Amino acid sequence: MDYLIIVITTAAGLYFHWWLYVRIKRWMDRDLALSLAGDDTAMRAHMLERLGQAQASGIKRRDLPAWLERAAEDYRSTRS
Repeated sequence: MDYLIIVITTAAGLYFHWWLYVRIKRWMDRDLALSLAGDDTAMRAHMLERLGQAQASGIKRRDLPAWLERAAEDYRSTRS
């Protein structure tokens, strides 16, 4: 019985840490997209849409900042 309790609590702890890690990564990516948008609400919506597109197309996390910066520059150039 003791081993069962240890296995269950270990599995629950590992799952919680994995879940927290994934949530923090998502928050960081969202914060990056919103920081590039500034206070412009239309650009914020556009950047969140582009973030979703990047995640759907499989852009790697190491390439995501540059990809989002290009998306922000493209948005600014089309608005000018």
